[in-house]
Amino acid sequence: MLDDGEFRRRYGPWALVAGGSVGMGAEYTRQLARRGLNVVAVAEAAEPLESLAREVAAEHRVETRAVVIDLAASDLLDVLARATADVEIGLVVYNAAHSVVGRFLDLSLADKLKTLDVNCRGPLLLAHHFGRRMADRGRGGIVLMSSLAGFQGQAMVGTYAATKAFSLVLGETLWDELADHGVDALAFCPGATSTPNFLASNPRSGGALSAPVMSPAATVAEALASLGAGPTAIAGRSNRIAAFVLHRLLPRRALVRLMSRTTRAMYDKGAGQ
Repeated sequence: MLDDGEFRRRYGPWALVAGGSVGMGAEYTRQLARRGLNVVAVAEAAEPLESLAREVAAEHRVETRAVVIDLAASDLLDVLARATADVEIGLVVYNAAHSVVGRFLDLSLADKLKTLDVNCRGPLLLAHHFGRRMADRGRGGIVLMSSLAGFQGQAMVGTYAATKAFSLVLGETLWDELADHGVDALAFCPGATSTPNFLASNPRSGGALSAPVMSPAATVAEALASLGAGPTAIAGRSNRIAAFVLHRLLPRRALVRLMSRTTRAMYDKGAGQ
C-alpha cells in the first residue's frame, strides 16, 4: 500500500468522486482528503453533498468543491468539465449507481433507462474525458465501482447487474490500455455494504448465500489499497472465497439459478407463494 506522499504524487492533487455525498461515496471523499488530496464531490442531493464538502475541508485542511447534478443529466460532462477546468484531476472514482429492485417486467422503462445513464453512460463519459488528460500527463488513476452482481445474471436486479458487468469490463480494459501511459485503473467489486441505499432496499436476511455486510469505510479502504495492483478486486475475504468457489465449481446455468434464488429470498414478496 502506498504511503500518503506517494499516493498524492501518483493520484493528486485533485480527486473527483462521482456519487460522493453518502455511503461509500462519502467515505471515498473522506479517505482521499485524509491522504491529502483535494476533492471534487459530485452528487444530486445538495444538502448532504455541500455539508460533507465543508466538513472534509475543515477537518483535513484540503480544498473541496461540491458539484450538484443528476449523474443521468444530458449535460453531465459539460458541467464537470467546466467545474474542473482550472484544476488537475489525478484520480476519478465513479461510485454513483442507480438501482431499483424488482422483477424486470414490473419495473418502469424510465427506471431502467436511468440505470443505464447513471451506471454506464456516466463512467464512460468520465473515463473518456479525464482518462485522456491523465494519459497525456503520464499518471493518474480511475476506479469504477462494479459489483459481485456483475459476474452473472440475477433475478430482481437484472438491469443493475448488467450495468455492473459493463463497469467491470470497461475497468479491466482501461487497466490494460492505460497502463503504458502510467495510469492505473481498477474495477472494484463490493458485496453487501451497509450504505443508505442498501439499507433502504430493506433486504430480508437469511438468504442461501448470506455474507457479512461490510462497512463503507472498510470497503473503500480495500479499494484504494487495491488501486495499481491489478484490473479487478473484490471486497472482503468471505466475498472473495465465495466468488472463487461459485465461479470455479458451478456451471453457468446453476450459478444464475442459485444467485437468482438468493435475491428472490431477499426481495421478492411473492417468492415461495
